Amino acid sequence: MNIKFVVVGKLKEKYFKQGIAEYAKRLSRFCKFSIVEVPDEKAPENLSQAEMDQVMAAEGERILSKIKDREYVFALAILGKERSSEEFAKELKDLTTYGHSDITFVIGGSLGLTPAVLKRANTQISFGRFTLPHQLMRLVLTEQVYRAFMINEGSPYHK
Repeated sequence: MNIKFVVVGKLKEKYFKQGIAEYAKRLSRFCKFSIVEVPDEKAPENLSQAEMDQVMAAEGERILSKIKDREYVFALAILGKERSSEEFAKELKDLTTYGHSDITFVIGGSLGLTPAVLKRANTQISFGRFTLPHQLMRLVLTEQVYRAFMINEGSPYHK
């Protein structure tokens, strides 16, 4: 199984990098894990809606260029479907059971994801209605993917 994150922007904070590296190491038992970063657009404060759309469109094109047709895509979106850790684990297990071995998660930039990226996604997933920095979301998502594998193998990690 291949798990890939396509994310907008570079991770600068050492503590996030360390946390993600730890979970990536743990995930290597279960899957081939990778993170693909696409450049973010410079977006100064007080952009007009048209300028925001332009920024999102540029980032969206970069994201879509990193996704292959066969990949099953989860788009992280505030309005996506919330799942419990157990529901998420079952969903990942079911996907692999039904032939989806390439699973991709998309985390947009500070303005979110374009309709084109959301349309390409097979499903949208939400971690609640909080707005989180996308750097922190990478760490949270990495941990939740690891947790899903641990749930599926019946490990006490989840408790």
